[in-house]
Amino acid sequence: MQTTTYLVPVYVAYAVIAVGLTVWLARTLFKNGAVFLNDVFGDNKALAEAVNRLLVVGFYLLNLGYACLLLKAERSESPVEAIETLATKLGFLLLSLGVIHFGNLFLFHRIRRRAQIATLPPPVAPQMRIPTTR
Repeated sequence: MQTTTYLVPVYVAYAVIAVGLTVWLARTLFKNGAVFLNDVFGDNKALAEAVNRLLVVGFYLLNLGYACLLLKAERSESPVEAIETLATKLGFLLLSLGVIHFGNLFLFHRIRRRAQIATLPPPVAPQMRIPTTR
């Protein structure tokens, strides 16, 4: 008795969707992150551009590496099992992309806050004292 497995189509679909999502998200983050990083690094546009490129490279490495780790799957004996396997794998990948995205946003927030604090004027000394009554 010959059994048909749907594992190869699952692998192909997963690889195409995972790479497509990663590339699309990296381009989106690169484009929109440039505006934010230019604000954070203000005077040093070259540094903002370099940091943006490095973040995108890290994004590719982390996400494509994780996508490869998720690639191994159990045999799928029916089209329904194949779709469930594909959905599970893509769900884990999308969740990891979301976590990494929010991690990047948190990092950007911290960088921006430090840059804003550095440009604040010094605190003002008290102008008068309030007498205490005892």
